[in-house]
Amino acid sequence: MSLHPFPFQLYLVISEADCMGRNFVKVAEQAILGGVDVIQLREKNSSPESFLTKALQLIELTEKYSIPLIINDNIEVAEKINAAGIHVGNSDAPPTYLRQQTHLSQKIIGYSIEYLSQLDNEQTAVSDYLGISPVFRTDTKTDTITEWGLEGIKTIRQLTDKPLVAIGHIHSGNAKEVINAGADCIAVVSAICGAEDPQKAAYQLKNEIVK
Repeated sequence: MSLHPFPFQLYLVISEADCMGRNFVKVAEQAILGGVDVIQLREKNSSPESFLTKALQLIELTEKYSIPLIINDNIEVAEKINAAGIHVGNSDAPPTYLRQQTHLSQKIIGYSIEYLSQLDNEQTAVSDYLGISPVFRTDTKTDTITEWGLEGIKTIRQLTDKPLVAIGHIHSGNAKEVINAGADCIAVVSAICGAEDPQKAAYQLKNEIVK
């Protein structure tokens, strides 16, 4: 079951810390102007109050550009700002539980998988897209189990019709390979947030995806 089509190609995962002292809302806006078409706010180390404040700032921007804002693993924040959806991993609230919540039942639900066996479970069944993380090892996500690689994406693509969002040390030099392997969408953190020119970085990534 998937309630939502997932037509997005370039997915920005952002936190204030990832922007290295720059205004994260401005970085997000530059990314949107460069071609990002969906954004996830991931604030693992923020207090609940700070997370909500940042989410309110960001959703004002994403609504201006009609870009979906996904909240990482915070049900309360997702509800309070009426986010487009929520993204969870194996140690977070399961998608089956999220689907039962009134304010999330019709929202986009993303689910990160770590094992091929998860493709057959009920959590995958009720999710709108699958996060394939990491494709390649990355310093921004250190709590993962599997490094999928291109062959891993190819294998997953053969086993599911779910939209696949690939993340993990992806940049303009390897983005096309990841798409060719079977990913529907590329998600990045440092390739945009850490770039000197986030708009240019997003533009280059998008060009790699669509060419």
